[in-house]
Amino acid sequence: MCMSAPAAKEMLVVGTKVKNYIKSKDVMSSSDVLDALNDALYTLLDKAVQRAQANGRKTVQGRDV
Repeated sequence: MCMSAPAAKEMLVVGTKVKNYIKSKDVMSSSDVLDALNDALYTLLDKAVQRAQANGRKTVQGRDV
């Protein structure tokens, strides 16, 4: 059986905006911060979608997040 590699997740965050925000707080960002933030965002959105569906809605609302 052939197992294909998982598809890479599309970047949902704007890297320069995130890095500029972190820099504005007088700290530096590591090279993996964008990947970690992107993964966390996917998890958060997946949970919001599940909540909307569990409530019988097809629209994700702010309260789902």
